[in-house]
Amino acid sequence: QVQLMESGGGLVQPGGSLRLSCTASGTIWSVGVMAWYRQVPGKQRELVATIHLDHTEYAESVKGRFTISRASGENTMYLTMVGLKPEDTAVYYCNAQIWPSEWQSPGTYWGQGTQVTVSS
Repeated sequence: QVQLMESGGGLVQPGGSLRLSCTASGTIWSVGVMAWYRQVPGKQRELVATIHLDHTEYAESVKGRFTISRASGENTMYLTMVGLKPEDTAVYYCNAQIWPSEWQSPGTYWGQGTQVTVSS
């Protein structure tokens, strides 16, 4: 009953910028930690950025270039990417800890992913 959907991916030239969005929908009581992951063919999915209540975390490869944020009062998360490099090419997935109701334990949910291709 809970779904996550990413958007904003596409083709961009090296040095370009892109902003990804992730929106949670369905029956939601509360949303906890949210994060962005990415995966390239033949590689393990890697954690890109995480947003907690009071701080954010980033993979060393994206520090200074990517910014994770969350809209106030909305179940939407963003990943603003600047100075994109070819090695940033991957399918980007959003991940979130969600409580469907106040009486249920939380679950971890994934979006279907959005393709980001950085190429000249």
